Amino acid sequence: MAARRSKRPRPRTVDVATAVVSTGFGLTVGLAFTATSRHQLSAPGGVALFLGNLTGMAGTYLLLVMVLLISRIPFVERVLGQDGLLRWHRKVAPWTITLIVAHVIFLTIGYAQSARSGVFHEFATLVGTFPDMAVATAGFGITVVLGLLSIHSVRRRLRREVWWALHLLMYLALSLAFAHEVVLGPSFVGHGLTRDIWSACWAGAAGLVLTYRIGLPVFRSARHRLVIDEVRSEAPGVFSIILKGRNLERLEVSGGQFFEWRFLARKFWWQAHPFSISTRPNPPYLRLTIKQVGDFTSALAELPVGTRVGLEGPYGAFTSYAARSQRIALIAGGIGVTAILSLLEDLPRSSRPVVVFRVSSEDQLVFHDEIVNLVKQRGGRLHEIVGTREEFPVERLSALVDDLAKREAFVAGPEQFVQHVTAHLRNIGVPNEKIHAEVYSL
Repeated sequence: MAARRSKRPRPRTVDVATAVVSTGFGLTVGLAFTATSRHQLSAPGGVALFLGNLTGMAGTYLLLVMVLLISRIPFVERVLGQDGLLRWHRKVAPWTITLIVAHVIFLTIGYAQSARSGVFHEFATLVGTFPDMAVATAGFGITVVLGLLSIHSVRRRLRREVWWALHLLMYLALSLAFAHEVVLGPSFVGHGLTRDIWSACWAGAAGLVLTYRIGLPVFRSARHRLVIDEVRSEAPGVFSIILKGRNLERLEVSGGQFFEWRFLARKFWWQAHPFSISTRPNPPYLRLTIKQVGDFTSALAELPVGTRVGLEGPYGAFTSYAARSQRIALIAGGIGVTAILSLLEDLPRSSRPVVVFRVSSEDQLVFHDEIVNLVKQRGGRLHEIVGTREEFPVERLSALVDDLAKREAFVAGPEQFVQHVTAHLRNIGVPNEKIHAEVYSL
């Protein structure tokens, strides 16, 4: 029995979720206004204290939204994909950090003006004497440090597993911030119902994280009991791991999707890495294909048969569900062929796709026979291109595929390749909604 496809994305559910989140933000900001009277505003430091409460409420709410964006809620992830969620996460992050920093500055100034003391003296007083302020300050420090590490020029210098481990501290920062907010926040002191609703929102966010980041992966890993059955070389620097498991016919996954894989061996078990499936599950087997681009991926090729493997997912909106027309072009660069190959399996036999696969050297043309067979079954055309960008610039795609501008395009490969191809597609008139991209990077 073949594995089932993942559920069809439902964009309306995301629209509803967006409306709920937006309404929540409006209510949160409203709480800051209703908690401050005119008399309090006119008192020494009143305006600064109001702004401190306003920015604190807004910043903390956006911090919760950031966590929800990466909690991998299935009905949201299937529509936006992990790339889309990360883009929104990065858009929200600067506003969140700015608001929280402003919160600390305004409150310190407000209390200093009220007590007629120096700003630094008042900050020390707040941290040393107010309930839960010491732990809140620690949470603030973690948030600022993570914000600085998120700057692109800094982030790209960190190894993925180091960045992943550091990012877990954001959950700690949220936990440290919660207590001082409900104990000291003007919107909550003396307002039991408001405090209970706010606490329920935090508990709900924590529940979603625990369910989708921990509970569901543990359940699926236990259900399928994957182990390495074979490690197979496909090309120089490219290898496949064949996994064997149970109940794979119950694993809902579409071609083009990926999993976060956790190899339960020494030095590997604590970190998860994303790899696309390079073919749809064929129970009891599942195949992922990896390019050796660093110490971690190189070491995976040495894992022994029988090593247990945990999985989280599937993730990604790079599937045939995203197609809005039947005229499709699949464009792969290098290891991006893994997503294109499994996606090709999901296309109907009458789809007549055009597949372009570009590599830098002929020995990198992996899965040639599989691609030829799938394209032939669907009445399509295959173009295999060997050469660098200088030898085969992306502008030549239009000459190679004469109706490219009229097709819906799925592009997968290294970041620079995807950027160049998608830019060319836009230049020849392909609308954004008909361009779907999957980037392979560390």
